[in-house]
Amino acid sequence: MSAPERDERRLQRIELFKQATHPSSEWQYSFRDVILYALSIGCRRTEREFVYENDGDFATLPSFAVVAVHKAKLQYQDLLPNFDPRMLLHGEQYVEVFCPLPINGKFVVKPSLVDIQDKGKAALVITRASIVDPDTSKVYAINDVTAFVRNSGGFGRTKPVARIAAATAVNKPPQRSPDAVIEEQTSPDLAALYRLNADYNPLHIDPAFSSKGGFEVPILHGLCSFGISTKHVMQQYGKGKPNSIKSIKAQFAMYVFPGETLRTEMWQEGPDKVIFQTRVLERDVLAITKAAAELTSPSTSKL
Repeated sequence: MSAPERDERRLQRIELFKQATHPSSEWQYSFRDVILYALSIGCRRTEREFVYENDGDFATLPSFAVVAVHKAKLQYQDLLPNFDPRMLLHGEQYVEVFCPLPINGKFVVKPSLVDIQDKGKAALVITRASIVDPDTSKVYAINDVTAFVRNSGGFGRTKPVARIAAATAVNKPPQRSPDAVIEEQTSPDLAALYRLNADYNPLHIDPAFSSKGGFEVPILHGLCSFGISTKHVMQQYGKGKPNSIKSIKAQFAMYVFPGETLRTEMWQEGPDKVIFQTRVLERDVLAITKAAAELTSPSTSKL
């Protein structure tokens, strides 16, 4: 079978879009949003450093940066053939924190297109949301979101853009039992709470909508499972300190139903890297794979 004909005009438009500067959005939040996020990834009332604004150690969790993704409005749909939002799957998430986010913040979120790759019958789209101080232009964190858009390929393959090594690492677990595991049963109401982080997709709350996707019960947000897993790594290898996490990368492999139990299986690979995967115990399936966290300093795990 011959390779599909390259759409040079489309490829040129993609390249110009990658180089362009796109409109930013303001992201302003308060300690209430910080607390809401912590509760929505399962933090307990006893974890006062994340849920009580007057606690002396009150701080934002490292994965709180993902909330900014919903402020990154990047209209790339016209770059793809046959684009249909129902065919879009959130494949991977990469977050790198350069400076801990404050408990009250006012930032701009700058969206950009990292890359679009033709995968045959689908397109791989990588976008970035940079969290930037509007006064100093200091970048506090970046979010790279990889989306898999079915039925939008066939326009021609190009050389992938060089990216941050941690964002593309395969992160294959070692051939040994996990060095540490943490299990956490999620609340049946967790998706209803997590959606208040500006993730209002009805797939996570409306059974009539979720049933059209084949789910009788609305599913949990992938970024909620991402946050829970990051919290587990922080607890196990970062002494529970939010500034212990430099970056997190994960691939979303399977849906999770609210109320199911997540088991984060972790392997320490070197002094400042933890490979992990997250399993749904009730169905014995992996929800998160090819995942790793970089630590800001060598771990002193609670093994």
